Amino acid sequence: MRIPDTRGPISSALFAALSKAPDAATPELDGLHRLVAGQVARTGDIIADEDIQLSLFCLYELHYSGLDGVSDAWEWEPALIRVRRLIEEPFEAALRAAARQAAGDADLPAGIAMTSDAVADVLFGLAGMDTGPSVSRFVARKASLEQLKEFLIHKSVYQLKEADPHTWAIPRLTGRAKAALVEIQADEYGGGRPERMHSALFARTMRGLGLDDRYGAYVDTIPAVSLASVNLMSLCGLNRRLRGAITGHLAIYEMTSSQPNRFYGNGFRRHGFAADVTHYFDEHVEADAVHEQIAGRDLAGGLVEAEPKLLADVLFGATAVMAIDGRVSAHLLSSWEAGETSLRAAVPAAA
Repeated sequence: MRIPDTRGPISSALFAALSKAPDAATPELDGLHRLVAGQVARTGDIIADEDIQLSLFCLYELHYSGLDGVSDAWEWEPALIRVRRLIEEPFEAALRAAARQAAGDADLPAGIAMTSDAVADVLFGLAGMDTGPSVSRFVARKASLEQLKEFLIHKSVYQLKEADPHTWAIPRLTGRAKAALVEIQADEYGGGRPERMHSALFARTMRGLGLDDRYGAYVDTIPAVSLASVNLMSLCGLNRRLRGAITGHLAIYEMTSSQPNRFYGNGFRRHGFAADVTHYFDEHVEADAVHEQIAGRDLAGGLVEAEPKLLADVLFGATAVMAIDGRVSAHLLSSWEAGETSLRAAVPAAA
């Protein structure tokens, strides 16, 4: 991915450090550490902080496809990991607070042994909670062509690498839970057929609307709250201690995906788009109806049966994604209903 435009002092200092080799950037790294410590302490809402979320997104990107012109040696540079942890700790604390609020009055179990079916029942109960206005229904009934494009742009920072954050969990699981995750991920990656990878299907949808399908092409237009939703996945996927959270995250994703994707497909068909554009959504209607059972019972439930102490983290992952997705939805709908763009800037022309 190309290096984005800066959004404040942290991203400016980070990109300046990354422009050098790690062994030549000691002064920049020391200054970056001090800067991040101060800026994080002063932010009022880390989830909506443009500079912090962009910086964290780029720090995580070093573990994915990397940044153009940045040495791969930066990936495990200890001083840079220290900087990342300065952001991760308050970000996780904010996510946990938001997750508790999202759970509301839900009767969540804690500290007790549960069967896989019981875990799945709790997760299905969470998935069925009313979390507010629905972006999928708006897309189906009202969204303009420009709003459909904005919707795809917000989604692109995850969907163009769909499944990758959850795949980090595979070597961290065993037995039934590992087998379930591999089964789900095999479908996400097209069952061995690259043209059927879900990320490839999403790229085709973007091209159908005249959008640039290169990963990260629109990162400068995407606001902090949408970056935070992807950073949540990377946080949970890259930290072994949060393996329960990434499974809960994926379980809720699968459990709340089938019907919204039906609505999304209908919204694109309403504008005259055919199967080449709607295939991505139509595929998820069928696939996620199966995946939700595997993710709830075998993945999350199987993990809790094997490691009961991870129940709280599974529920954290599930409720955190509900909280962040709720904020993203509220941002999109409030912007669109006010006749405004939900993006930070005008959409550049497709390549």
